[in-house]
Amino acid sequence: MQIKTLCGEAIAPYIDDLARLRIEVFRAFPYLYDGDLEYERGYLSTYARSPESLFVLALDGDRVVGAATGVPMADETEEFKRPFVAAGWNPDEIFYFGESVLLPEYRGRGLGVRFFEERENYARGLGRFSHCAFCAVERPPDHPLRPRDYVPLNDFWTNRGYQHQPALRTEYRWKDVGETEESAKPMSFWLRAL
Repeated sequence: MQIKTLCGEAIAPYIDDLARLRIEVFRAFPYLYDGDLEYERGYLSTYARSPESLFVLALDGDRVVGAATGVPMADETEEFKRPFVAAGWNPDEIFYFGESVLLPEYRGRGLGVRFFEERENYARGLGRFSHCAFCAVERPPDHPLRPRDYVPLNDFWTNRGYQHQPALRTEYRWKDVGETEESAKPMSFWLRAL
């Protein structure tokens, strides 16, 4: 296994690998994302355009098996900035974690922790961020596609020092598995002081 960190446009050669990885991992509960390659390329290019974005790749040989992203929140979309601005936070002081995705067969090896450590250290190194933040989809406990053995990542995030901020909320649209059109999904944020 190799961990590789890249910034900004240096991610270009890996965009399609990352797009496929996101589609595969986010298809599972709780995201249930029915993604497409073209949308993913556009989404990831937002990060590639930010010179201070960070991509942490987990490679098994040449195969991308996991990835985590981060970007200054000021470079994120309005959907993600709006709740912070409304609550009096300055987006210029927050480093936003876009996602952390890892193929199931590579979980339990410490890579998830490494993804957080790499992004936190990078944000500290930039020297102007007071907090790191990410958001997660909220699904009802009785969702019909929730696996019986599903364990939310809340304890993992709490153990990493993140606190759930249920008042910081947004919605993001995507097409769920089994849907014919996109629908709004409730998202709430988690924060950690650097």
